[in-house]
Amino acid sequence: MSSDLWSFTLKTYAHPGVERACLDLQAAGANVCLLLCAVWLGTRGVACNAQRLQQLRTLGQPWHDAVVSPLRQLRTQWRPAASADPQLAVLREQVKALELEAERQLLSRLQALAEGWPEDEARDLEDWLQGLAAEAANLNRDALQALRVAVTGA
Repeated sequence: MSSDLWSFTLKTYAHPGVERACLDLQAAGANVCLLLCAVWLGTRGVACNAQRLQQLRTLGQPWHDAVVSPLRQLRTQWRPAASADPQLAVLREQVKALELEAERQLLSRLQALAEGWPEDEARDLEDWLQGLAAEAANLNRDALQALRVAVTGA
């Protein structure tokens, strides 16, 4: 297992079914960086509790809302026009790269927050996912289950 959250995220995202599950959860309003952090913490055996969930949300949601989401919205808005305009397509790819970097920065911040949390204390993957998926999990249980299965194999 990768020790840093970014490497773990890249490996996890490459598993069959994870990309689709993440995109479906994102469409339902989930912060995918928080969900992937939840998977990382759960698989490392970090105990889930209300304080840690709140700390992750307090750190992760503002960055997501102010930085990641606007870049994603711009990239998405440009999709139709970029298909007919090569110069706009280049700019759209640059926005996509910025969006990815913004997500990498968010994951780095989340990892720094969780640095001192002891590992191998619990198997709380389900608690982490439910705690950080919130309403999106209720809206799209199939996607959350697909993420869970892709990561755990169960």
